[in-house]
Amino acid sequence: MTLTTTVDHQHADGHTLRLTFAEPEGVVRGGLVVLHEEVEEGLELLLAGLAGEGWLTVTPHLDRDDLRQQDLLDATDATLAWLSERGVEADLVGVVGFDLGGTAALVVASNRRLGAAVSVGGQGVAELPVLVEIAGRLTSPWLGMYGDAGDEAGGAEVEQLRDAAASARVATDVVRYPGANHRFDADPAAAAEAWQRTLNWFDAHLR
Repeated sequence: MTLTTTVDHQHADGHTLRLTFAEPEGVVRGGLVVLHEEVEEGLELLLAGLAGEGWLTVTPHLDRDDLRQQDLLDATDATLAWLSERGVEADLVGVVGFDLGGTAALVVASNRRLGAAVSVGGQGVAELPVLVEIAGRLTSPWLGMYGDAGDEAGGAEVEQLRDAAASARVATDVVRYPGANHRFDADPAAAAEAWQRTLNWFDAHLR
């Protein structure tokens, strides 16, 4: 299995950001920035899985308790610079986030021009913008996948997000999984389908 490596990367402004990454064994197809609230074994397996598909995959270590928008964008910019230093071209870079990272990925995709972005689940966080308020300003092709937990209000929120994203000037797709929770951890079938859709989105847009 592909191994992960953690490094302390010093970027242009002198600050140091801890990164964990996984490299493909063969040709590098492009780079993926993975946004997540905690770097742990499950995330390392995810990085390895994406690297197995040919992507140089890297996650910045974010401060879950104080994740403001500018801090998120600064960390993402530093991670993108790290990928660029390793020869990954800008149009072959994507961002993907899960749970809180799903919210973060939408924020990045609405503020940066990337090859593609994917959000799998997500939740409101006081320090980050409300999703439906920024989806119409997307500047990167974006796929969002959300469970509604079998709740009518949750389903309505997903549909509002779909309508907002459809007004953006880039390709968007919002997929709703009735009955799944925002982490997809209680619905293996939905999780497997979301994984395949994620791979397909990057295959279609990062080339």
